[in-house]
Amino acid sequence: MNQVSNNALLSFALDLASAVTQPNRFEQLVYAVRATINCDAVVLLFHSNGVLTPLAQRGLSEDLMGRRFIIEEQPRLKAICAGHYPVRFPADSPLPDPYDGMVLGHDENLPVHSCMGVPLYLEGKLIGVVTLDSILPGVFDNIDARALEIIGTMAAMTLNTAILMERLENQSQHAQNVLKVIAEQSHEMIGQSKAMQDLKQSINLVAPSDFSILIEGETGVGKELVARMLHDKSSRFDAPMVYVNCAAIPHHLIESELFGHVKGAFTGADRDRQGKFLLADGGTLFLDEIGELPLEVQGTLLRAIQNQEIQAVGKDQIRKVNVRIIAATNRHLETEVADNRFRADLFHRLSVFPIQVPPLRERQGDVPLLAGFFAERFRRKLGLQQLTLSASAIELLEAYHWPGNVRELEHVISRAALFSKAESSKAESAKSDNATGITVISSAHLTGLQIDNSTQEKRQKNELAPPRLEKHTSIDLRLETETYQRELICKALEINGGNWSKAAQQLSMDRANLARLAKRLGIVIAKEVRI
Repeated sequence: MNQVSNNALLSFALDLASAVTQPNRFEQLVYAVRATINCDAVVLLFHSNGVLTPLAQRGLSEDLMGRRFIIEEQPRLKAICAGHYPVRFPADSPLPDPYDGMVLGHDENLPVHSCMGVPLYLEGKLIGVVTLDSILPGVFDNIDARALEIIGTMAAMTLNTAILMERLENQSQHAQNVLKVIAEQSHEMIGQSKAMQDLKQSINLVAPSDFSILIEGETGVGKELVARMLHDKSSRFDAPMVYVNCAAIPHHLIESELFGHVKGAFTGADRDRQGKFLLADGGTLFLDEIGELPLEVQGTLLRAIQNQEIQAVGKDQIRKVNVRIIAATNRHLETEVADNRFRADLFHRLSVFPIQVPPLRERQGDVPLLAGFFAERFRRKLGLQQLTLSASAIELLEAYHWPGNVRELEHVISRAALFSKAESSKAESAKSDNATGITVISSAHLTGLQIDNSTQEKRQKNELAPPRLEKHTSIDLRLETETYQRELICKALEINGGNWSKAAQQLSMDRANLARLAKRLGIVIAKEVRI
């Protein structure tokens, strides 16, 4: 029975009091809730402009932190946010659960059976939501409603205090502010790795200035996104940011594109035209692929940047402009300068404040978050009730080296979403009575990923290595052997996407013998799988 005693409420209050002083205060709030109410999963979400963004969670797959839930598209979340009191959903509720198939340690196709949500209001304003889920039905039925209201009120006050502290710490450069990232939904940078925290700190530092900025990084890392964030955080945010792809403009039209021309200046100039510099006057000019700019144009560009003056092609008059320059390239411009393919003076003028965007392979832990972000985006585009990633899929994504970086990851998830949707549609047509509405991206759907097999095998062997026996230690050999066999079989199943035949092949066993051993070890075999 899942009841909340007075002692439990007191412990909860004490936990919350200590949580706000911790650097991981949002996680501490989630821990406190889970310690008070027995459940499989807890999520703390922040509310802003009709969107719920996870701040911390326990018990769900890690890709959840990259997802953004539009309240109008999620019936259960909408029901929770609609009132001021906790909402408990019956086990047979027809409303889809946003976390179906994401509870750790359970079948990916298993839906949530107990769901409860606590809206967090402060002074009549919804600031967040706490959701609690369990695979078992009826878990939350006997919790006293008054106790839940007390928990919600205390949690709301703690969340508000934590938010205020995050803002103060951000202003004094002691910590990154999660809420500032949340508030900028249009140009959000997903990632919590050290490399991304350093990048965000650099953006926050230089954005308010008028320095020229050179953004360097490999193809697909998100250089344009960095440029847009720099503009949005600058004092020019309400003026235009004009984009120019230097690699896409014919050489003989580059000066006209940048500075404009008058009618009759050259063949085909049948009317006056304003250039990009004039369009960006008062705002930002983003010169993408600046390394592709021909040498003969670089000198003219340098003068325009230095003097903030432009001269349209075919016109004698010089015009003053007020433009901030942000340039980007996937080339190493210092090498281009050394090889006389790029002007040194222009390079130094552009790189007053250089920013290096890290490749995805150096962003430790960000791949699951980005995968969840893209999965949620394609779930909406494809009209799916739920789209999750299996543990084996996330493992494969993290093992890949990502030469195409974030753009490649986005394309991989988009293809996988289509494949999983097609497979799920066939399965639901064949078993309409058992349809759960959960579409799962498995490792088999992640096409085009070439993993170094030797590295994978070495890593898998290390993960499954037996425990080391130390001197003077006493162990139960039978128990340790069974534990090791159980872990080995579960790992083989996870690696092979739940396919028992492939798992048996990898373990060099007969399929039937593997099934008998798994049954003896207490490993549950799905009914639909025939052994």
